[in-house]
Amino acid sequence: MSISRRHFLTSTAAAIAAGTLATGRVFGANERIQVGSAGLNGRGWALARAAMARDDTEVVALCDVDKRVLENRAKEVESMTGIRPATYVDYRDMAAADGIDAITVGTPNHWHVLCGIWAMQNGKDVYIEKPISHTIWEGRQLVAARKKYGRVAQHGTQRRSEVPYQRIAERARSGIIGDIYMLRSGVSRFREPFNHPPAEEPPEWLDWTLWQGPAPEKPFSHNYVHYNWHWFWHYGNGETGNNGPHRMDMINWIIDKGLPVKTESSGGIFGYTVDARETPNTQTITHTFADGTLLHFDVRNRYTDPLPFVMAYGDQGYLDGGTFYGKDGKVIPDDKPAPEKADSTQTHMDGFIEAVKKGDPDAVPATVEQGHIAAALCHLGNIAYRLGRTVRFDPETETFPGDDEANALLTRQYREGFEVPELA
Repeated sequence: MSISRRHFLTSTAAAIAAGTLATGRVFGANERIQVGSAGLNGRGWALARAAMARDDTEVVALCDVDKRVLENRAKEVESMTGIRPATYVDYRDMAAADGIDAITVGTPNHWHVLCGIWAMQNGKDVYIEKPISHTIWEGRQLVAARKKYGRVAQHGTQRRSEVPYQRIAERARSGIIGDIYMLRSGVSRFREPFNHPPAEEPPEWLDWTLWQGPAPEKPFSHNYVHYNWHWFWHYGNGETGNNGPHRMDMINWIIDKGLPVKTESSGGIFGYTVDARETPNTQTITHTFADGTLLHFDVRNRYTDPLPFVMAYGDQGYLDGGTFYGKDGKVIPDDKPAPEKADSTQTHMDGFIEAVKKGDPDAVPATVEQGHIAAALCHLGNIAYRLGRTVRFDPETETFPGDDEANALLTRQYREGFEVPELA
């Protein structure tokens, strides 16, 4: 199946005018959810495999701009299920295709929101990997799209589906450590340097135009594909936006304070004489919330000790990951035994599929609204870092009052035909 961009945009415009292309429906007991998966490396393939692992779900379509990956994954699906899925290079074709109930999105960050909105505009539910967005503004448009089209939309922060993390949030929120005044978290993952990317001709197996999608045109470099795009602002959000959303979501889960009023950040690229990355390999972020609560977040991509997933400090004690200490220094025991380690990707996918079957957007274990806050906490830290100064933020309007320089970084320029629609 193939559609022109004009046809796709015309049908999408009609969907916007009508409010939605299709209303949610409840699936019968014997009906199978038909899934399309976009972006088939790494996390994207993990999502497709998790969908295939269910007896009530079929992966009927695959989409990737790397024709080699697309063909290999199609063969794998066929060997696992006995049925060859439909294959698409252009996401617009899959989003508009009939016979697909839900789409999983594992593309690079700069595609996440547009994939999500196009899926919902075409009457499909959607699961979007972290971070939910590439910028704060487009994350807000995704939230607005979920409300406008009434579709099931889930964020890929799978910690929300893991019992140990559920227990941490439950205990921290219970008041066992008192009023929380400060939280600490971070990411310590060693990253190797790489050379500066020269301009090259894109390989024949890659549709470079579609890989870039919403991002304005840049010359191809092999350093972008398929992972190091994370370290360039044009496509990624650095380590803060890469692994940070898991930690930021956990913190938001515990304190539920939304977005901060002030953010500071410093750091840089340390330890290498040559490194092509633009994003910092070492970064410290401090958020201050309206009531004075502090959030400290560190990125360490060099040699370092492990950083805690989350630490919370209250006036009656503190929590270090899953261990709680009272103000007298004694461990406060948990009255519930730790469960066996589960496959969090599978559990999270299970929650999404069950919500799709019910047609209930509120039944997902991680909402796009929660994903927007987790991503925005990362984006705010990156904005302060890029400007080299403290920024003051209004959580109600999601803008920087009187700060044109900071407000310019709330969004980006979009390629013609790949614009994220303004819905909020």
